[in-house]
Amino acid sequence: MSTPPTAAGAGEVPAAAQPSPGSGGRKAPGRAGRDLPAAIGVGLGLGGLVLVTLFLARPVWIGVAAVGLALGTFEVVRALHGLGLRPPLLPLLAGAAAMITTAYTWGADALVLTLFVTVVGTGLWRAFGGPGDVLRDASSGTYSAIYVGFLGGFAGLLSMPPDGPRRVLAFIATVVCSDVGGYAAGVLFGKHPMAPTISPKKSWEGFAGSAVSCMLAGALFLSLALHEAVWKGILFGAAMVCTATLGDLCESLIKRDIGIKDMGSLLPGHGGIMDRLDSLLVSAPVAWLLLTAFAPPG
Repeated sequence: MSTPPTAAGAGEVPAAAQPSPGSGGRKAPGRAGRDLPAAIGVGLGLGGLVLVTLFLARPVWIGVAAVGLALGTFEVVRALHGLGLRPPLLPLLAGAAAMITTAYTWGADALVLTLFVTVVGTGLWRAFGGPGDVLRDASSGTYSAIYVGFLGGFAGLLSMPPDGPRRVLAFIATVVCSDVGGYAAGVLFGKHPMAPTISPKKSWEGFAGSAVSCMLAGALFLSLALHEAVWKGILFGAAMVCTATLGDLCESLIKRDIGIKDMGSLLPGHGGIMDRLDSLLVSAPVAWLLLTAFAPPG
Protein backbone atom coordinates (compact mmCIF):
# COMPACT_ATOMS: atom_id res chain seq x y z
CA MET A 1 0.00 0.00 0.00
CA SER A 2 3.05 2.31 0.03
CA THR A 3 5.54 2.99 -2.64
CA PRO A 4 8.41 5.35 -1.87
CA PRO A 5 12.03 4.17 -2.06
CA THR A 6 12.78 4.03 1.62
CA ALA A 7 14.06 0.57 2.47
CA ALA A 8 15.70 1.83 5.66
CA GLY A 9 13.16 4.54 6.44
CA ALA A 10 12.57 8.08 5.35
CA GLY A 11 14.72 11.02 6.36
CA GLU A 12 17.98 9.17 6.85
CA VAL A 13 21.49 10.46 7.31
CA PRO A 14 23.21 9.04 4.21
CA ALA A 15 26.13 6.70 4.66
CA ALA A 16 28.74 6.35 1.96
CA ALA A 17 28.36 3.01 0.25
CA GLN A 18 31.50 0.89 0.17
CA PRO A 19 31.86 -2.13 -2.11
CA SER A 20 32.28 -5.34 -0.21
CA PRO A 21 35.58 -7.17 -0.46
CA GLY A 22 35.74 -9.39 -3.46
CA SER A 23 32.82 -7.68 -5.14
CA GLY A 24 34.72 -7.54 -8.40
CA GLY A 25 33.73 -3.96 -9.11
CA ARG A 26 30.04 -4.69 -8.68
CA LYS A 27 27.99 -1.50 -8.51
CA ALA A 28 27.24 -0.55 -4.92
CA PRO A 29 23.96 0.93 -3.80
CA GLY A 30 23.55 4.68 -3.87
CA ARG A 31 24.00 7.14 -1.05
CA ALA A 32 20.84 5.93 0.61
CA GLY A 33 22.11 2.38 0.64
CA ARG A 34 19.58 0.76 -1.70
CA ASP A 35 18.95 -0.16 -5.33
CA LEU A 36 17.12 3.04 -6.22
CA PRO A 37 15.97 2.08 -9.77
CA ALA A 38 14.49 -1.17 -8.46
CA ALA A 39 12.84 0.65 -5.56
CA ILE A 40 11.27 3.23 -7.89
CA GLY A 41 10.06 0.54 -10.29
CA VAL A 42 8.47 -1.53 -7.53
CA GLY A 43 6.96 1.58 -5.98
CA LEU A 44 5.37 2.68 -9.25
CA GLY A 45 4.02 -0.81 -9.83
CA LEU A 46 2.44 -0.98 -6.38
CA GLY A 47 1.04 2.52 -6.77
CA GLY A 48 -0.52 1.63 -10.11
CA LEU A 49 -2.09 -1.52 -8.67
CA VAL A 50 -3.61 0.45 -5.78
CA LEU A 51 -4.97 3.22 -7.99
CA VAL A 52 -6.51 0.96 -10.63
CA THR A 53 -8.24 -1.35 -8.16
CA LEU A 54 -9.24 1.46 -5.80
CA PHE A 55 -11.02 3.55 -8.41
CA LEU A 56 -12.26 0.87 -10.81
CA ALA A 57 -13.18 -2.04 -8.53
CA ARG A 58 -13.30 -1.27 -4.82
CA PRO A 59 -13.95 -4.89 -3.74
CA VAL A 60 -10.84 -5.92 -5.68
CA TRP A 61 -8.89 -3.20 -3.88
CA ILE A 62 -10.04 -4.63 -0.56
CA GLY A 63 -8.87 -8.05 -1.73
CA VAL A 64 -5.46 -6.66 -2.69
CA ALA A 65 -5.17 -4.91 0.67
CA ALA A 66 -6.23 -8.09 2.49
CA VAL A 67 -3.48 -10.05 0.73
CA GLY A 68 -0.98 -7.35 1.66
CA LEU A 69 -2.01 -7.48 5.32
CA ALA A 70 -1.80 -11.27 5.35
CA LEU A 71 1.73 -11.11 3.87
CA GLY A 72 2.66 -8.46 6.44
CA THR A 73 1.35 -10.69 9.21
CA PHE A 74 3.45 -13.57 7.90
CA GLU A 75 6.57 -11.37 8.03
CA VAL A 76 5.81 -10.23 11.58
CA VAL A 77 5.23 -13.78 12.81
CA ARG A 78 8.42 -14.98 11.14
CA ALA A 79 10.36 -12.09 12.69
CA LEU A 80 8.98 -12.89 16.15
CA HIS A 81 10.47 -16.35 15.79
CA GLY A 82 13.83 -14.62 16.18
CA LEU A 83 12.81 -13.72 19.72
CA GLY A 84 11.76 -17.27 20.52
CA LEU A 85 8.05 -16.51 20.17
CA ARG A 86 5.66 -18.79 18.30
CA PRO A 87 2.33 -17.05 17.65
CA PRO A 88 0.03 -19.33 15.62
CA LEU A 89 0.19 -18.30 11.99
CA LEU A 90 -3.03 -19.55 10.39
CA PRO A 91 -5.59 -17.78 12.60
CA LEU A 92 -3.55 -14.59 12.34
CA LEU A 93 -3.46 -14.76 8.54
CA ALA A 94 -7.21 -15.34 8.40
CA GLY A 95 -7.87 -12.57 10.93
CA ALA A 96 -5.73 -10.01 9.10
CA ALA A 97 -7.58 -10.60 5.84
CA ALA A 98 -10.96 -10.69 7.57
CA MET A 99 -10.54 -7.46 9.52
CA ILE A 100 -10.23 -5.14 6.53
CA THR A 101 -12.97 -7.07 4.72
CA THR A 102 -15.48 -6.83 7.55
CA ALA A 103 -14.55 -3.19 8.19
CA TYR A 104 -15.30 -2.31 4.57
CA THR A 105 -18.51 -4.34 4.52
CA TRP A 106 -20.06 -3.58 7.92
CA GLY A 107 -18.09 -0.77 9.56
CA ALA A 108 -16.17 -0.06 12.76
CA ASP A 109 -18.16 -2.36 15.05
CA ALA A 110 -17.45 -5.29 12.75
CA LEU A 111 -13.73 -4.43 12.74
CA VAL A 112 -13.58 -4.53 16.55
CA LEU A 113 -15.60 -7.76 16.66
CA THR A 114 -13.32 -9.41 14.12
CA LEU A 115 -10.29 -8.39 16.16
CA PHE A 116 -11.88 -9.97 19.24
CA VAL A 117 -12.60 -13.21 17.39
CA THR A 118 -9.04 -13.26 16.01
CA VAL A 119 -7.47 -12.74 19.43
CA VAL A 120 -9.64 -15.40 21.08
CA GLY A 121 -9.11 -17.81 18.21
CA THR A 122 -5.36 -17.26 18.29
CA GLY A 123 -5.24 -17.92 22.03
CA LEU A 124 -7.29 -21.10 21.77
CA TRP A 125 -5.27 -22.33 18.80
CA ARG A 126 -2.04 -21.89 20.75
CA ALA A 127 -3.47 -23.36 23.96
CA PHE A 128 -4.22 -26.62 22.16
CA GLY A 129 -1.08 -26.47 20.04
CA GLY A 130 1.33 -28.32 22.28
CA PRO A 131 3.90 -27.50 24.97
CA GLY A 132 5.72 -24.21 25.28
CA ASP A 133 5.15 -20.79 26.73
CA VAL A 134 1.50 -20.48 25.78
CA LEU A 135 0.98 -17.08 27.42
CA ARG A 136 3.92 -15.43 25.66
CA ASP A 137 2.99 -16.96 22.31
CA ALA A 138 -0.66 -15.96 22.63
CA SER A 139 0.34 -12.43 23.70
CA SER A 140 2.62 -12.07 20.70
CA GLY A 141 -0.29 -13.25 18.55
CA THR A 142 -2.47 -10.50 20.00
CA TYR A 143 0.24 -7.97 19.24
CA SER A 144 0.46 -9.21 15.64
CA ALA A 145 -3.31 -9.07 15.18
CA ILE A 146 -3.54 -5.49 16.46
CA TYR A 147 -0.41 -4.19 14.74
CA VAL A 148 -1.18 -5.47 11.25
CA GLY A 149 -4.78 -6.58 10.85
CA PHE A 150 -6.59 -4.15 13.15
CA LEU A 151 -4.66 -1.01 12.17
CA GLY A 152 -4.86 -2.01 8.52
CA GLY A 153 -8.61 -2.46 8.88
CA PHE A 154 -9.02 1.31 9.10
CA ALA A 155 -8.18 1.45 5.39
CA GLY A 156 -11.38 -0.53 4.92
CA LEU A 157 -13.31 2.04 6.93
CA LEU A 158 -11.84 4.81 4.79
CA SER A 159 -13.00 2.94 1.69
CA MET A 160 -16.65 2.65 2.75
CA PRO A 161 -18.22 6.04 1.84
CA PRO A 162 -19.17 6.90 -1.75
CA ASP A 163 -16.05 9.08 -1.93
CA GLY A 164 -13.99 6.35 -0.24
CA PRO A 165 -11.41 6.07 -3.05
CA ARG A 166 -10.57 9.75 -2.72
CA ARG A 167 -10.25 9.40 1.05
CA VAL A 168 -7.91 6.43 0.69
CA LEU A 169 -5.92 8.30 -1.96
CA ALA A 170 -5.54 11.34 0.32
CA PHE A 171 -4.38 9.07 3.15
CA ILE A 172 -1.90 6.97 1.17
CA ALA A 173 -0.53 9.82 -0.93
CA THR A 174 0.13 12.01 2.12
CA VAL A 175 2.00 9.22 3.90
CA VAL A 176 3.95 8.43 0.73
CA CYS A 177 4.93 12.12 0.54
CA SER A 178 6.26 11.81 4.08
CA ASP A 179 8.56 9.02 2.96
CA VAL A 180 9.60 10.69 -0.30
CA GLY A 181 10.16 14.12 1.25
CA GLY A 182 12.11 12.63 4.13
CA TYR A 183 14.18 10.48 1.77
CA ALA A 184 15.14 13.43 -0.43
CA ALA A 185 15.91 15.80 2.43
CA GLY A 186 17.81 13.13 4.33
CA VAL A 187 20.01 12.24 1.36
CA LEU A 188 20.69 15.88 0.45
CA PHE A 189 20.94 17.54 3.85
CA GLY A 190 20.83 14.90 6.58
CA LYS A 191 23.48 15.50 9.24
CA HIS A 192 21.81 15.43 12.65
CA PRO A 193 20.52 12.01 13.76
CA MET A 194 16.97 12.04 15.04
CA ALA A 195 16.91 8.78 17.04
CA PRO A 196 20.45 7.36 16.95
CA THR A 197 19.74 4.47 19.32
CA ILE A 198 16.75 3.31 17.25
CA SER A 199 17.41 4.35 13.65
CA PRO A 200 20.90 5.89 13.36
CA LYS A 201 20.39 7.07 9.77
CA LYS A 202 17.16 8.98 10.38
CA SER A 203 17.83 12.72 10.53
CA TRP A 204 16.06 15.85 11.72
CA GLU A 205 16.62 17.35 8.28
CA GLY A 206 14.78 14.40 6.79
CA PHE A 207 11.94 14.87 9.26
CA ALA A 208 11.67 18.52 8.21
CA GLY A 209 11.45 17.39 4.58
CA SER A 210 8.74 14.91 5.53
CA ALA A 211 6.77 17.60 7.38
CA VAL A 212 6.85 20.06 4.49
CA SER A 213 5.91 17.37 1.96
CA CYS A 214 3.07 16.04 4.12
CA MET A 215 1.49 19.41 4.80
CA LEU A 216 1.66 20.38 1.14
CA ALA A 217 0.17 17.05 0.12
CA GLY A 218 -2.55 17.26 2.76
CA ALA A 219 -3.53 20.76 1.65
CA LEU A 220 -3.59 19.66 -1.99
CA PHE A 221 -5.58 16.45 -1.58
CA LEU A 222 -8.11 17.71 0.94
CA SER A 223 -8.83 20.85 -1.05
CA LEU A 224 -8.97 19.25 -4.51
CA ALA A 225 -10.14 15.69 -3.81
CA LEU A 226 -12.43 16.29 -0.82
CA HIS A 227 -13.24 19.99 -1.37
CA GLU A 228 -12.30 21.00 2.15
CA ALA A 229 -10.45 24.03 3.50
CA VAL A 230 -6.71 24.21 2.99
CA TRP A 231 -6.08 24.60 6.74
CA LYS A 232 -7.70 21.22 7.34
CA GLY A 233 -5.30 19.67 4.85
CA ILE A 234 -2.33 21.28 6.56
CA LEU A 235 -3.43 19.89 9.93
CA PHE A 236 -4.04 16.50 8.34
CA GLY A 237 -0.55 16.52 6.84
CA ALA A 238 1.02 17.53 10.15
CA ALA A 239 -0.71 14.62 11.87
CA MET A 240 0.36 12.19 9.14
CA VAL A 241 4.03 13.11 9.36
CA CYS A 242 3.95 12.43 13.11
CA THR A 243 2.21 9.07 12.82
CA ALA A 244 4.23 7.99 9.78
CA THR A 245 7.50 8.79 11.56
CA LEU A 246 6.30 7.01 14.70
CA GLY A 247 5.38 3.93 12.66
CA ASP A 248 8.77 3.89 10.98
CA LEU A 249 10.63 4.27 14.28
CA CYS A 250 8.53 1.56 15.96
CA GLU A 251 9.39 -0.96 13.27
CA SER A 252 13.06 0.10 13.39
CA LEU A 253 13.00 -0.63 17.12
CA ILE A 254 11.46 -4.05 16.52
CA LYS A 255 14.03 -4.90 13.84
CA ARG A 256 16.87 -3.71 16.07
CA ASP A 257 15.69 -5.93 18.92
CA ILE A 258 15.37 -8.93 16.60
CA GLY A 259 18.67 -8.17 14.84
CA ILE A 260 17.44 -7.91 11.25
CA LYS A 261 17.75 -5.17 8.61
CA ASP A 262 14.48 -5.73 6.75
CA MET A 263 11.28 -7.59 7.61
CA GLY A 264 11.51 -9.49 4.32
CA SER A 265 12.88 -9.46 0.78
CA LEU A 266 9.73 -9.67 -1.34
CA LEU A 267 10.02 -6.13 -2.75
CA PRO A 268 13.38 -5.35 -4.42
CA GLY A 269 14.82 -2.06 -3.22
CA HIS A 270 12.33 -1.88 -0.34
CA GLY A 271 12.65 -5.03 1.75
CA GLY A 272 9.48 -6.75 2.87
CA ILE A 273 5.82 -5.83 2.81
CA MET A 274 6.03 -4.56 6.39
CA ASP A 275 8.90 -2.25 5.44
CA ARG A 276 6.33 -0.47 3.27
CA LEU A 277 3.34 -0.82 5.59
CA ASP A 278 4.94 0.41 8.81
CA SER A 279 4.14 4.11 8.28
CA LEU A 280 0.71 3.41 6.80
CA LEU A 281 -0.51 1.13 9.57
CA VAL A 282 0.09 3.57 12.42
CA SER A 283 -1.31 6.43 10.32
CA ALA A 284 -4.50 4.67 9.21
CA PRO A 285 -6.66 5.11 12.35
CA VAL A 286 -5.62 8.76 12.72
CA ALA A 287 -6.37 9.39 9.04
CA TRP A 288 -9.82 7.85 9.44
CA LEU A 289 -10.61 9.92 12.52
CA LEU A 290 -9.41 13.19 11.01
CA LEU A 291 -11.00 12.69 7.60
CA THR A 292 -14.28 11.73 9.24
CA ALA A 293 -14.13 14.92 11.32
CA PHE A 294 -12.88 17.23 8.59
CA ALA A 295 -14.98 15.81 5.73
CA PRO A 296 -17.98 13.96 7.19
CA PRO A 297 -19.24 11.31 4.76
CA GLY A 298 -22.38 12.43 2.96
